[in-house]
Formats: sequence, C-alpha cells, structure tokens
Amino acid sequence: MSETTTPTNDPTTPARQVSGVSIRLDGVTKRYPGQDRPAVDEVSLEIPAGETVMFVGPSGCGKTTLLKMLNRLIEPTGGTIHLGDEDVTRQDPDQLRRRIGYVIQAGGLFPHMTVGTNVGMVPRMLGWDKERVTARIDELLDLVGLDPEVYRDRYPKELSGGQQQRVGVARALAADPPVLLMDEPFGAVDPITRQRLQDELLRIQEELGKTIVFVTHDFDEAVKLGDKIVVFDVGARVVQYDTPEAILADPAEEYVADFIGAGATLKQLTLTRVNSLELRPVTTASVGDDAAEALARARAAGDEYLVVLDRRGRPISWPTTAEVSRMQQIPATVDEKLPVVGLGSTLNDALDTMLAASQGGAVVLGRRDGLAGIVSIETIMAAIQRARSEVAG
Repeated sequence: MSETTTPTNDPTTPARQVSGVSIRLDGVTKRYPGQDRPAVDEVSLEIPAGETVMFVGPSGCGKTTLLKMLNRLIEPTGGTIHLGDEDVTRQDPDQLRRRIGYVIQAGGLFPHMTVGTNVGMVPRMLGWDKERVTARIDELLDLVGLDPEVYRDRYPKELSGGQQQRVGVARALAADPPVLLMDEPFGAVDPITRQRLQDELLRIQEELGKTIVFVTHDFDEAVKLGDKIVVFDVGARVVQYDTPEAILADPAEEYVADFIGAGATLKQLTLTRVNSLELRPVTTASVGDDAAEALARARAAGDEYLVVLDRRGRPISWPTTAEVSRMQQIPATVDEKLPVVGLGSTLNDALDTMLAASQGGAVVLGRRDGLAGIVSIETIMAAIQRARSEVAG
C-alpha cells in the first residue's frame, strides 16, 4: 500500500547484532626462501568481534600476505592465529576456508556457473540439503540488493562489474561465516559503483555484525568503512592501529601523516554520515497503483514528486507530480540515474551523487535497500559547513 514514508534513522531501528568472532595474531611471521627480510615480521594484533578493520599501507608492505594467512591461503612460517578460542594454525586449511568468507576483485566468480550455483557452492560442499541451499541463495541475493527471480539463473558475463561484486559478497556469506576477508574488492569498478558497493557493505555489516578484515590502498575508503585502521610499513610493521578519527587527528609518525596525504582536515568530513542528518519524509507509490490517487496524496502532502517502489518495497524512480499527472498507472520503469545513497554514506558521497545526477536531492536507503527518506542538497551543504567549522575550530 502506498503511503508517506517516515525516515527510519531513529532509535526504533533494530539493534545491531554481532555474529563475528574475535581474531588474535601472536607473532605471525612469513619468510620466503632466498629473501633477507620476512614478508611479515612477527605481527601481533587483536581484532574485536563484529568490527571492520582496514589494512592499509604501501604496495609490498605485507598487508595482503597477512590477510591470506588468516585463512591459510598462505601458510605462516611462525606464530599463531586464533579465531575466537580456536588456534586455526592447527586446523585443516580446506575446512578452515569453508568457515571464512573471502572476497576479491570482480567477485572471483566461476564464469561457467550461474549466479545461484556460485552462491550456493560452499553450503553444498558442507552437505546442506537442496531446499536449504535454495532458500539461502535467495535470501543472500536479496540481502545484497539483487532480485533472486531476475539474477539467480544468470551467468557472470551477463552482470555488470558492480553486480558481480555483489554476488561475490553473497557467496562469501553463504555459509554464515563469522569472519569475512576482503582483498581490495572494490578496486576494479568505477567510482560511482564503488561508492554504492561501499554503502552496501556498511548496510550489510550493520545488519549482520561480521568480523571483517579489509585490505585497501585507498585511505579514504579505509576511513569510510573501518571501525579501526591498521597502518602498515614494510614487513607488515604495525605503525598505528586506531580509529579513523584518532589517526586523522593524531598520526603516530610522520610516515602515517605522509600516507594520509594532503587534505587530512577535509578527510574528517568523511566521518560525518547521512544517518546523522534529519531526513525528509516523502510520498510513495507502488508499481501498478492508480496514478490519480497517488498524485492526490502527493499534492496533499505538499510534495513536488513521489518515490516509486517496486514489489519488494525498494525505490526505482521519483517522478514529479507533473509527470504523474500524465499517467494512468504507476509504471515499473527503473530510473538508472536515480540518485541513491545509504544511511552510512558520507556527506561527500551524498554530494557527489547529487552532482553526478544533476539533482537537488537523493533517495536514502535503509535496511535491505528499503526507503529511509530523502535528503536535500541544502541539508548536505549545511552539514558540510558545520563539519568544516568543527574541524577548523
């Protein structure tokens, strides 16, 4: 039923659950034959359950090697790795990898398998029955914003880069692993798609509470996504391990300040999220609704446009009242340029989205890509100005 949607960034939003486990590294080392220095040199680190920790550092510093030792794609030379209370260096590596989600660039999908077969691979290997696997595939495709009926039977070559990456995330989550490892997963997509995938990950993490270890070369991405950031130097030396706020405000060494680069003050703006703003309610209509009735409700609410929802309650377009007045029924037309941001999007992301779409506002998505409300460019600009003032002050 169509209605005027009330923004959902309020205390009634369901509490975040934590399904991840802690990770503890004690003296983890990797030496390769013929090399004078270890690639990873006695790293000790603790990652709390349910947090997203970003690994950043220059190319060749050992961050990806360290990540791959967590699921033993690379075997450590020394030290121990604990997931929760379990020492995984003593476990069968194949069994271990079935319990840890792993996402790489372009999703790493098998091209000869359908989307559904890709997503359901690990549950089938674990012996799940057919009905349970099918239900899990549909649940996860829905979770990552892909309609199961549309995408389940497609092949990777029929998907865009962003869609492939979403399927890769769904596959990594298929067996409900407590830990998700992500190796520069969004590095091969365009900036707009990258932003939307980042927002999608924030939304999924808010809902699932996994322990995520994420390698990136992009410090802005680390600030946006991370609860904490580890800044590495050569040999995976931990130079600083702290929250984004603390690292931006007080780099531990000149090396960290150089790595952050120019504009650290502006980077503080990426710490302010759309979910901190007051969102506007908006009149909605579902595909197939009577256009005259929807138009009457929009005009009664003083709205100049309304948001059209698909059969799953997700925004697909926002026609003006003038456009709706020429319709008999609300169409299922999808506006590919619809400016969309998530509650976890930064103010910079929201502004970029609006400018790219030449729009004065954006549709804000909440859980499962449901409509949370509308944010205007005036609200964003005012919030950016306040954030600048706070940083300067």
